[in-house]
Amino acid sequence: MRIANLAGRATIVTDEGILDVATGSNGAFSSSLDRCIAQLDTLKVWFDAAQPDPSEHIKPDDFARDPRLGSVVTSPQQIFAIGLNYRHHAHEMNLTLPSEPMVFTKFASSLCGPNDELPVRGATTDFEAELVVVIGKRSRDLSLESALDVVAGYCVGQDFSERSLQMRGTQAQFSLAKSHRNFTPIGPWLTTADVITDPNNLAITCSVNDVAYQDSNTSDMVFTVPEIVSYLSTVVELRPGDLIFTGSPHGVGQGQKPPVYLKPGDHIVTEIEDLGRIANAAV
Repeated sequence: MRIANLAGRATIVTDEGILDVATGSNGAFSSSLDRCIAQLDTLKVWFDAAQPDPSEHIKPDDFARDPRLGSVVTSPQQIFAIGLNYRHHAHEMNLTLPSEPMVFTKFASSLCGPNDELPVRGATTDFEAELVVVIGKRSRDLSLESALDVVAGYCVGQDFSERSLQMRGTQAQFSLAKSHRNFTPIGPWLTTADVITDPNNLAITCSVNDVAYQDSNTSDMVFTVPEIVSYLSTVVELRPGDLIFTGSPHGVGQGQKPPVYLKPGDHIVTEIEDLGRIANAAV
């Protein structure tokens, strides 16, 4: 199942078209995507049994470009991000692979829709394609074997970063540098976990002005999705709607020679196999 936030309303996306969840279910399910994430199992049972007709016939690729699409989760209680989690990215940065997940956060006020504009905040604004994990169940102390059981699904994300702010001062400012307005677009929809057989075998790309800079696969992750989810759960309680940015592959702007940073007028397209694409215009 694919479920999107269309103008603030939970919307199921099929190959044949789209369906407003609350309207199609006669109010049995909420129009809030955040609430639907906590009820995904029940929602999928209803949808499979009812097989409702789409309210609008539109192809998913066309729908993904709809400017009304909002953030897949609107009010996450926690947003986690994992640094240096791709082997080739660590190599391009001349940094040692981490021995355990390097965790920071992106603040929720930076969330935006998959097609929203990116306000460039400085001369060193960078792009970082990321697989985003959406948590669906409250949980702690998960084993590797049970970690994926609490995952609601996955979406495409961008971890836009202002590198000068990130490295300003004695200690790095990862969280602030990655939390300017609209620095956290996600979407175009949530693809439920049952659709994705292996989240660590997905092609992931990012292009700027039709030039492909990032072209990798989530198999290059240092720590797999189950390892990340399990690790986080040993410290914090994971809650429905929590987001986990799982790291970015090689090819980021900072890693180019010379570096390639974003400027107004640039067009950034990020795509992950089986999850769709998001597109952001720099302004």
